[in-house]
Amino acid sequence: MQDPETGEMVDAINDKLLEDMKALAAGKETDTLRFIDASLVSARTAVPAYYDRRYEENFANALRDDPEFSGFTEMAIGDMVANGFLEVRGGHGSPKQEQRVGDIPYIKVSDLRAGTVNINPTNRVPRSVAERLFWRGKSSGLAAFDLVCPERTSKNIGDFCVLMPGQEQLVVTKEVIVVRPGPNAYFDPFYLLWAFTLKIVRDQWKRVIFMQTNREDVGKRYFEIRMPIPPNAEVAERVSQRFRDYYVTMARARQSLTEYLAESNKHHFFIDGGEALAIDDEDEAILAGEAAVDRTESEPDS
Repeated sequence: MQDPETGEMVDAINDKLLEDMKALAAGKETDTLRFIDASLVSARTAVPAYYDRRYEENFANALRDDPEFSGFTEMAIGDMVANGFLEVRGGHGSPKQEQRVGDIPYIKVSDLRAGTVNINPTNRVPRSVAERLFWRGKSSGLAAFDLVCPERTSKNIGDFCVLMPGQEQLVVTKEVIVVRPGPNAYFDPFYLLWAFTLKIVRDQWKRVIFMQTNREDVGKRYFEIRMPIPPNAEVAERVSQRFRDYYVTMARARQSLTEYLAESNKHHFFIDGGEALAIDDEDEAILAGEAAVDRTESEPDS
């Protein structure tokens, strides 16, 4: 085991299970053992990890003690949805292998990597199939800077990626969730990304995941994950500025290179969604940090 003071490995056994069994026999609690009233346990969630509140306690302690969170409150994802702070939707579906020949990119969970949606130019479906079977209309319903995250259990569960301008018309696997600010939000997608990637938020996914496979749907248990709520729009913009700078720079660079490739017509080079890339007025407002200007009246008292 590792010495907690020196960090060095020592010749000893760290038998937490034995410690917990002894504590259980003595009617005591430990950091990894606690007693839950039987009336609170559902057969659908009779899993020890679900009742482990350490991650929520770490979150509450950080909001109380970390100066960066001064003035912040907290709210569960489900309550954010109910209060209009957040919009959540599922993916479109999973095309059959024989349908994957066309011009509309199909995005799988494995395409969500390193904070971006990576389009595989060889994995596409016909537009007619996308509209009829998956979009149920002429458009995907996705928007630039939407956050996309796996919904089924895997090693990258809880990792959010950003949909860039030009990537909106996709068919996204049903095994993801898509998140964006709601109508009452006074923060933009970059704040949401800052919040979702906080370790004290990311760690909470460990409680609602019961298995480490890629087939278990977490259902709506992630609605219980608690999020930091900023006191006002100015604070939200300040804490998330580095995320905003990164994705704004990337969006501008993608647009510039796409325009060059279109004008030159001398290169064979693929940019994810580049053939349809265009930054419209709404995207410009988000890039400029002005997307929530007309929503400031919804801010809570600071």
